[in-house]
Amino acid sequence: MNEPLSVKPTTTKGLWKVIGASSLGTLIEWYDFYIFGSLAVIISTKFFPADNPTAAFLSTLATFAAGFVVRPFGALFFGRLGDMIGRKYTFMVTLLVMGLSTVAIGLIPEYKTIGFLAPILILLLRLLQGLALGGEYGGAATYVAEHAEPHRRGERTSWIQTTASFGLFISLAVILLTRKCMSNEAFMDWGWRIPFLISILMVIVSYFIRKNMDESPLFKKVKAEGKTSKNPLKESFGHRYNFKFVLLALFGAAMGQGVVFYTGQFYTLSFLQRVCHVDFDQTNYILGIAIFLGTGLFIFFGWLSDKIGRKIVMMTGMLLAILTYRPIFDKLYQLADVGEKKEQIDALKNTMKREPVPDGDFGAKERLVTTIHRVYEDGTQKDEISRQYVDPIDGHIIHREDVVSIKLVTKDMWIAIGLIFLQVLYVTMVYGPIAAFLVEMFPVKIRYTSMSLPYHIGNGVFGGLMPTVATYLVAKAQSANDAAQAAGKALPFDKPYLEGLWYPIIIIGVSFLIGIVYLSNKKTE
Repeated sequence: MNEPLSVKPTTTKGLWKVIGASSLGTLIEWYDFYIFGSLAVIISTKFFPADNPTAAFLSTLATFAAGFVVRPFGALFFGRLGDMIGRKYTFMVTLLVMGLSTVAIGLIPEYKTIGFLAPILILLLRLLQGLALGGEYGGAATYVAEHAEPHRRGERTSWIQTTASFGLFISLAVILLTRKCMSNEAFMDWGWRIPFLISILMVIVSYFIRKNMDESPLFKKVKAEGKTSKNPLKESFGHRYNFKFVLLALFGAAMGQGVVFYTGQFYTLSFLQRVCHVDFDQTNYILGIAIFLGTGLFIFFGWLSDKIGRKIVMMTGMLLAILTYRPIFDKLYQLADVGEKKEQIDALKNTMKREPVPDGDFGAKERLVTTIHRVYEDGTQKDEISRQYVDPIDGHIIHREDVVSIKLVTKDMWIAIGLIFLQVLYVTMVYGPIAAFLVEMFPVKIRYTSMSLPYHIGNGVFGGLMPTVATYLVAKAQSANDAAQAAGKALPFDKPYLEGLWYPIIIIGVSFLIGIVYLSNKKTE
């Protein structure tokens, strides 16, 4: 569908400036968007009622997912502007909206201070973040693609693709660095706000870099010839021929790609922390190292798609994910499962201490903290921590929190890194080529709008809902097993912790079948 346009090619030096400026801004937007997900476990205790931790965590995931669900609306709104007034100015606006929303999250008082106003404000800010990201990615990908040489478009746009993983990597790194600079109590109290607040510095730098960039040469030519679209939404979705390609882009590629991405990174983090109970810091190290090791593969698979075609690379990644997700997650669970491991009885430690509650959580002035520390023969460590909040008047327990934290031995930690690296490999295969794939499906005058919507429905709706839906399915399966056990019946689920994987397997499977049958593997011109 691409019409040939004669424009002066961008110099190599100029092209790298374009890639650098676009990638930096997009990386910051991903950082802003992901920092919420990276701190979901802590946020659930700050902005939602604490009397039901599971419900609070699910509410946090739902709020996190809301930012994804609204992304298609951002794609429509900002995509229309981008096709009418230009790519550059549109994604400068999205950068500012995202940055200010992120900083605001770091300033909101907690639930115990302002009650239900806290989760409402958090939800509104997440919606603003989602709208901004909905406009950012399509603009940045289109901007780079329209500067790039056609035969290297996959390689050039793959730099934009790295920013999603790097944004998550940097969010994890900032969290770990912040935690190292203060006590755990200080981080849990107020230090978690720092990663949100420092976003403003990165946004300011990126804004001024982008401000000095030129508009896309292809868009400038179309505009000079008076061929820009007067109604991008109507031309993108009101014309049957173009709308067919929008649907193919969504169900044959973006839907599967989005679920692969969020399964391999966000659900993995949630699975390790919530299902396997692996230590908070250790899970961040595991995921961060795996992402760092695999990020360069975005460039490789973008380059490979220039040589052998986008479809082959993307469909291979989807197929591998379908075939291996269950054994990968099963192995991750087994690494942290101490049920079959032999405990070193002489290493058992039981400590108890009273500590003040400075903020008066649950109306208490102090809490009783009991820690049972267990060590197993392979070196795995398990802490069972119970925090009991004491009524200051009669001394009875008014609230209790029970936490389990497991530290893997070095060998198992590296096995976990390898297993997550495999998932990052699948992510790079489906995500590396997709920007070039989407750009090449649509004409210049409606490209921003046409490519943004399927991308953000695939990622925002199908992908963004993945952690929430999967966590719900696991909780439901475990509840069914608990009920059956209490009634003396056979357990309905052999491995309830794997039930959440049916969502990505089915969604990716549908996308794979549609892609195999209907998508073209035409190489770039």
